[in-house]
Parts: sequence; structure tokens; C-alpha cells
Amino acid sequence: MIAVFRRDMQGFFRSPLGYVYIGAFLAIMNLYFFATCVLASSSDVGSVFSNMLIVFLFLMPILTMRLFSEEYKQGTDRLLLTAPVSVWEIVGGKFFAAVGVLLTALLCTLPWIGIIALFGTPAWADILGCYIAVLCASAVFAAMGLFLSSLTESQLIAAVLSFALFLGLYVADMLSYSMDSSRLPGRLLSWLSIFTRYDSFMSGQFSLGNLIYFLSLTGLFLFFTARVLERRRL
Repeated sequence: MIAVFRRDMQGFFRSPLGYVYIGAFLAIMNLYFFATCVLASSSDVGSVFSNMLIVFLFLMPILTMRLFSEEYKQGTDRLLLTAPVSVWEIVGGKFFAAVGVLLTALLCTLPWIGIIALFGTPAWADILGCYIAVLCASAVFAAMGLFLSSLTESQLIAAVLSFALFLGLYVADMLSYSMDSSRLPGRLLSWLSIFTRYDSFMSGQFSLGNLIYFLSLTGLFLFFTARVLERRRL
């Protein structure tokens, strides 16, 4: 797993993709932080992190589209699948490489906390909840994107499929607010919503159920990816 992780992390930063991804993320989020917190003299970063998930919704397909699709197109998947590593080590290595890029982008936002501490009193529980929330939700998106990348050799198709899935989840979340929460469809959509659970975490309400939900959904899509690779390995 470590060898696959290192290989993919190096691949992200040997090409412009990793730098473009992090640069685009920081350009958007720093501008929003400046407008929301600095200009407004506010120490509340909740609205910034609330919109961060929307930014990841658009950027995540760019990050995950190449993970397996590029291997298929270049024919290197045969070398990878015949290497003395298990399917789960391959999937885990690629998943943690994508999460590693996400963590690098998030680490670049830590100066926000210093700026807030200089001019106000940070709400440490809320800030911690925001970082945990965005990491959990983006890990789910990374696992979904990884699975969709394993289905096709076209990076464009993988990106479009990922974006369509993420957008569908967002639309379903919007529908849950307009539906009667006392009825089964409304309750089901609200319970399944990544964004609803994200907001709960972000507000500092740490819930073991929400954490298990994110971990289970991430594991489910990693399992789907492993099954796809097992079939290709036969």
C-alpha cells in the first residue's frame, strides 16, 4: 500500500494536477474567507467551511478522475494488478494518495486560525468540528470518485460521472428540506444526506453515528472499487 501511495502522490505533484487543484481550492476559499471573516471582522468560520464542501463537489472529480482511468489508458494497470500486492493495498494506496492531496490543501488553510486569533476569540470546538466534517465528507467523495474512475479508461467520463453523482447528492439534500420530514421519503433523504450530517459535525455536534456513517459509506465505495479490480485481475 505504501508503494502505491508514494507512486500516486508523486504522480500528483510531478504533473501540474496537484498544484492546479490546490491552487484553485486556495484561490476560491481564501477569497471567501477574506470576504466573510476579514472584511466582516467575524471569527465565525462556519459559513466558510459550509461552502468549502460545495467547492470540493466541483473540484473532487478533477482529483479522482485519473486514479484508475489513466492506468487503464496507458496499460500500466496490468503491471499494477500482477504486482505482489493485494487488491485492497492498491485501492487503499490510491485512496490515501487522494486524501493526502486533500489534507495538503486543508493544511494550507491553517493560517486562517492565526488570523482569527489575532483579531478575535476562536471557537475551538467549532473549528475542530469544521475540519473533521470536511475531512470526513471529502473522504466519502474521494472514495466515490475512485470507484467511478475504476469503471472507465476515459478521465473525462470518470470526471463527468463523479460530478453527476455529487450533484445528484446535493439535489437530493435540497429536496429533503422541501419534503415533509414526518413522512418516510423526507426522513429517508434527510438520514442519507451527506450534507445534513456534514452540517451537524460542522456545528460542533460530535456524533458517533455520523462518524460511523461517513466511515461506512467510504468503506462501501472502496469495497465496490476492490470488486471491480478483482474482476479485472481474473
